[in-house]
Amino acid sequence: MHETALPPALRSGSPALFKRTIALSLKKWRLEAKLPQKDAAKRLDRTVQHISNLESGQLPTAADLELLLGLYGKADRIPFMRELLSAARKARNWWTALSGVTPKWFDLYLGLESGAAELYSFDTVVVPGLLQTREYATAVLRGNPDLSDEQLEQGVELRLGRQQILDRAEDPVHLWTVLDESVLYRQRGDAKAMRDQLKHLLEMSKRPRTDIQVLPFEAGATPAQDGGTFTVMTFPPEMENDPGLVYLELLTGGQYFEKADEIAEYRRALTRLHALAADQKASRGIIERAMREVK
Repeated sequence: MHETALPPALRSGSPALFKRTIALSLKKWRLEAKLPQKDAAKRLDRTVQHISNLESGQLPTAADLELLLGLYGKADRIPFMRELLSAARKARNWWTALSGVTPKWFDLYLGLESGAAELYSFDTVVVPGLLQTREYATAVLRGNPDLSDEQLEQGVELRLGRQQILDRAEDPVHLWTVLDESVLYRQRGDAKAMRDQLKHLLEMSKRPRTDIQVLPFEAGATPAQDGGTFTVMTFPPEMENDPGLVYLELLTGGQYFEKADEIAEYRRALTRLHALAADQKASRGIIERAMREVK
C-alpha cells in the first residue's frame, strides 16, 4: 500500500493520530477475540506490561504487529496497519517550530485535530481558533500578559496554521460550531478587528462544510450551560476502532472524555443546542446585526 492510499485526514503527518489508531485497534481486536493480555504477551514472548504499553500508544515492531493481528483474526488488516505504523515513524508535527508556545498537554489535541473528520463545538467566550482572523487571534492572545512579543507572534501563527484542515483539497474537516451570541459582542482588539472577524464568520458560514449557528440571548437555559465550551471530535471511517472524543480546555490543561456514555452525553447536548440555536440563515442575520453595532 502506498502512502497516498491513506485517507486525506490521515496524511496530516501527526504521530499522535497514528499512534492512537494503532493502539485503539490492537485493544479492540484483542477484546473481540476474547483474549486476555497474558495470551497476547505469550504469543510475542513478552510481558503483559508490554501489551498494555502497545494498547496505550507505544508503537509495536512490524513483526509484533503482524503476529498480534494474526492472533486476533485480523490478518486482512495487516497491510493497512503496516502503512499506519510506517507513517507513525516518519511523521513530524508541523508545529514543532512553534513548540515554544505550545504547552505539552496541547500537543495531543493538535495532533488529533489535524486528522479529524468532524468537529462539533459550543463556544461561549471567544470565536473558536479555527475561525479566528489574524488580528482577532492576536488580541485574544494578548490577554496573556506573560507572553513575549515573539511568543505572541508564534501563538498567532500556530492558531492560523491549524486552519489548514478547513482547506484540505480532499475531505476538508466538517466544522459545526454553535456560538453563544455574547461572543459576537465581547470585543477583542479594536472596532476594525471585530468587524473583520464577524465578516470572516459570515464568509466561512457559506462554505459547504462549515456550519455556524448562533445561540441567541433569548434562547435561555441550555443543557450545556454548566459545561461551558467543549468540542466533540470524530475521525475518518478508516479509523474504524476510534469512537471519537470530547475535549474541554481548562486553565491548567486539556481534559478528554472518551467513554461511550460520556461522548453520548455531550452529543445529546449538541443536538439540543443545534435545535435551540438560530438556523444558518438567521444566524447570519444576527452576525450582521452585531457588525453594525460594533463601536
